[in-house]
Amino acid sequence: MSGKLQISCSTMAEGTDEWAWLQARTAYIPGEQSLAVTTMNQTLNRFVHDYGAIYQIVSRNHGDTWSEPKPVPSLGRIETQGYEVAPSDMWNQWHPCSRKVIAAGVSFHFAEGRHEHQLRRRVAYAVMDPHTAEWDPLKTLVLPERDHDGLRLLAPSAGCSQRVDLPDGDVLLPISYLPSATLDENTNVFDYSEPVLLHSIVARCGFDGQSLTYREHGTQHSITAEHSRRLAERRGAEFSARGLAEPSLASFDGAFFLTLRSDHSAFVTKGIDGVNFEEVREWTFDDGEILGSYCTQQHWAVIGGKLHLLYCRPRSDNDHIFRHRAPIFIAEIDPLKLQVIRATEREAIPENNAAMGNFGICQISDSECWVTCGDGAQTGPRKGKVNKIMFARIVAP
Repeated sequence: MSGKLQISCSTMAEGTDEWAWLQARTAYIPGEQSLAVTTMNQTLNRFVHDYGAIYQIVSRNHGDTWSEPKPVPSLGRIETQGYEVAPSDMWNQWHPCSRKVIAAGVSFHFAEGRHEHQLRRRVAYAVMDPHTAEWDPLKTLVLPERDHDGLRLLAPSAGCSQRVDLPDGDVLLPISYLPSATLDENTNVFDYSEPVLLHSIVARCGFDGQSLTYREHGTQHSITAEHSRRLAERRGAEFSARGLAEPSLASFDGAFFLTLRSDHSAFVTKGIDGVNFEEVREWTFDDGEILGSYCTQQHWAVIGGKLHLLYCRPRSDNDHIFRHRAPIFIAEIDPLKLQVIRATEREAIPENNAAMGNFGICQISDSECWVTCGDGAQTGPRKGKVNKIMFARIVAP
């Protein structure tokens, strides 16, 4: 039961008066001298997605202490084709077959350094060799021009998506994208006052030690604008509809589980081959009550032989937190019913007057995982204060 989990929290690093660390995620390289590498985005908070370089901190003592943040030279913000391109939302993970670390996410493209051209988003990734501790330059995953419905596959992103690496070395990479038959790619910005129905897929990719190659994708998941409208009315919230995005994948007990974000709720599905899945359903507790997580991520951990979900949701004492993005909860999942077992819910990272929705999971072993999160001090009681990267170690006894 999750109630027996041992959870300890600490601070890995702190921002400054000028910038914050966000999108912190860790890759753990096993061995006699293990290495943990946490990457994060430097953000100046001047405008939306104001990301600069990717920085990293490392630990050689199983996360007990961490180095000072240093920029990754090959993953800075660069100028190309008239845009400044910033890698972001990277999820780095050890790839056992190649013995490399792959970080996958999204690249944002800014005209004049600050105006994002949203349809130029691409699935971005980088590879690190632990022997040299150097990251290769950022690459772009080449995807099909059109999806299974014949619609153009626009603005693809693997940002904040938890992936699964298969025993044969193939990578199951969750991706969201905008399908369109008519949208002009010269359009700079998605108009979220109108439905922008993102779809989510899992792409099976080959990896040769240097580059990812798209092989196939399966089910295309989304919800309708009308469905989103009903969810907004239930919440008493202003209507918006972005479909399903930021998918995260887990493998457990011979099946694959996919959790997905929407504006007004959270969804889940499962399948047996990693790319094709059942129809999505809304996340609920095992008593039938709606989980309540909305407009933020959920991720997975397998600890002590149990599948767990990590998530944020509203409760009576966190209305002061942006989108109720704190605390970060952990609870066991019923893998047959696809429900959260309420009695097992715990706080993985307690609320500290800052939003903590953009977090990462690092699976250390069958009995241990780490949660990393740069807390968002841009709004709420800690607005303007120095932000922190929070670190939770979760162990099954």
